[in-house]
Amino acid sequence: MGRLAQINSYYAASATAAPDRPELESSVDCDVCVVGGGIAGCSAALHLAERGYKVVLLEQHRVGWGASGRSGAQAIHGVAAGQVKLERLIGMAAARTVWDVSVDGLTLMKELIARHRIDCDWVDGYMLAAIKERHARELHAELAELQEKLGYASVRYMSREEVRSVLGTDRYIGALHDSNSGHLHPLNYTFGLAAAAELSGAHIFEGTRAIGFRRAAGAASDSDTLHGHGGSGPVRIRTPRGEVRARHLVLCGNVYLGAIAPALASRIMAVSTYIVATEPLGEERARRLIANRAAVSDMNWVLDYFRLSADHRLLFGGRVNYSFASFDAAKATHERMLKVFPQLADVRIDYSWGGHVDITMNRAPHFGRLAPDIYFLQGFSGHGIALTGIAGKLVALAIAGTAERFDVFAKIPHRNFPSGPALRRTALVLAMLNYRLKDLL
Repeated sequence: MGRLAQINSYYAASATAAPDRPELESSVDCDVCVVGGGIAGCSAALHLAERGYKVVLLEQHRVGWGASGRSGAQAIHGVAAGQVKLERLIGMAAARTVWDVSVDGLTLMKELIARHRIDCDWVDGYMLAAIKERHARELHAELAELQEKLGYASVRYMSREEVRSVLGTDRYIGALHDSNSGHLHPLNYTFGLAAAAELSGAHIFEGTRAIGFRRAAGAASDSDTLHGHGGSGPVRIRTPRGEVRARHLVLCGNVYLGAIAPALASRIMAVSTYIVATEPLGEERARRLIANRAAVSDMNWVLDYFRLSADHRLLFGGRVNYSFASFDAAKATHERMLKVFPQLADVRIDYSWGGHVDITMNRAPHFGRLAPDIYFLQGFSGHGIALTGIAGKLVALAIAGTAERFDVFAKIPHRNFPSGPALRRTALVLAMLNYRLKDLL
């Protein structure tokens, strides 16, 4: 078994240089305050600033510190809930709009990378791999839906023989390949969006937590405004050493917002996920693992996902932790990697890291308004790399007065997780045990 040499993030170690941005230490006025310096927040700041809005972005740590800069970095079509569930939730026409937005998100990502010359190692190609015959049948059904119902022409089926000619493992019996999806260096992409936002006039403050916000006198409470009631007015956002006075507030902090927005916190839950990165394998050996350099995910509920980095490492994710119980995540993820690629038993693990992603009860994204001038983006449920970018653009358009597509997402119904940390986590762990049993069938 390869030894664990460094327990940290490969992305942070290989990131391009980023400036140290100041903490907010005074009171400032702006048109829009964005809270959260991930992809969604940086995209919102960029698209608002490009439209001439005066934008202030607050990030508690550093740009890209959260899920945006630590993820599996697979940019793929669709949303985690799937089209069938979306159609049940909001109807066929609205579900089609959500699908179209997800595909437009991939287009937007590539456009932003090209227009702002973001050095983030974009690679075309994504494979969804079947482990068992049930998975293969599901892939054929999904292929028919994608091609015939949604008109998505970039996806095709790969037979067992083709998959095994591309991947250096006997684990998979078929796959869907999408040439339109792909993968990148997520932290460098987030850095690039932040730099582009600043060039467009946005002001970014790091080391600055939003510790609360309030609206003008007479405004409704969070619980009331969640359902669309309450008037408009300026918003004041408090930080430890300053204050932002804004006409609009955009909350993009997901699970890191904490208690400042209880109505949002009850609709999402933090889930821990983990990745390891091998030592550099050299181009030839790396190509023997993934000849087409696509990102790969399997179809289990507790899935494995992996890809190659620009410097020929294997980046492998394969663990989730719903209970936050203590365990050796690096060792467990490494063991899962060796089940897929046993030929890597002699390879050193250079990096191992984890972080929190936000999930909703129905795995659909959760966008909306707490009040007419307070917007939020959360609940990407593991499908955030492409969708967060276009979500930032949608909220910018909504603030500018074009809210049709944003409002389609806002119509998706969401339920609260069970109240109380112990109860909600126990319920989720029990549900996940059921899904893990299904993985064995």
